[in-house]
Amino acid sequence: MRLEWLALLIGIGLFLAINAPWITQQAYALYYRSRVASLPAFSPPPGTRLLVLAPHPDDESLCCAGLIQKVLQGGGQVYLAWMTLGDGFQWDAALLHRTLRPTPKDLQALALAREKEAKAAARTLGVPEGHLYFLGYPDRGLLPMFLEHFYTPYRSRATGLSGVAYEGALSPGAPYTGEAWEEDLRRVLKEAAPTLVLAPAPEDAHPDHRATGYMALRLLGEMGALDRLYFYVVHGGLEWPLPKGFHPGLPLEPPPRGRHLPWRRLDLTPEEEQAKLQALKAHRSQMELLGRFMEAFVRKNELLAPYAPPP
Repeated sequence: MRLEWLALLIGIGLFLAINAPWITQQAYALYYRSRVASLPAFSPPPGTRLLVLAPHPDDESLCCAGLIQKVLQGGGQVYLAWMTLGDGFQWDAALLHRTLRPTPKDLQALALAREKEAKAAARTLGVPEGHLYFLGYPDRGLLPMFLEHFYTPYRSRATGLSGVAYEGALSPGAPYTGEAWEEDLRRVLKEAAPTLVLAPAPEDAHPDHRATGYMALRLLGEMGALDRLYFYVVHGGLEWPLPKGFHPGLPLEPPPRGRHLPWRRLDLTPEEEQAKLQALKAHRSQMELLGRFMEAFVRKNELLAPYAPPP
């Protein structure tokens, strides 16, 4: 009898989720609104110099388009650095070139398209092109570079490249090694002179994101500047964030993979939410495939967590 009641309740829940999604959205909002509201609020100080480390084009807008706007509104400066150009996304290249088997050349062409999209998103948010850095390292190759190929070049399985081949990159011709990547990031940190650095948390599910977080910890630790480091998460596990799609009235709750982090809440105005949506739409190749996932980051708040040393 209990199993029958359980099956009935599950059936009713699925029916409502499919046929009356506004009910599940309201339940979601009711559950998370007070929990997110209880997080400490964050506001960038006037004159902040923000550096966002993005593993791929679109991560900068997903994580922090609202923060970027607030820094600029406060008279600060924003610098964006992309570790890769997303040249390992086979499905994206297949869609862009209308082929079931994209070639290495197709993937390199995808990288150039994503570079243009990243520039368009930055313009939407008000970041000048002179503050953009494209490092051009291999998509899905950052973690191997950091762990196994720090001194010997890594060869991309997607493009077949073993060195930076994009003219607009910071160091064209640099080998795909952790050492070269580290030197590029040292240069970016020196030129940008950030007072606030935003990087992916090591808890993020994507290996490129984890590697970028590790590299940020390594370099800022050497500089004695870990107090400037804040983390974000894009790939948070368990289909996060839910519900998918555009729900600007809902809060963004901490991701399952990083619930233990000391999250801060950055509240966004409706105008900032709309600007974030427009920045995401500039990443046209990604929106075609991942639109509902990307739109789910346009919420009433963004989340960032200061570096906290382990106990």
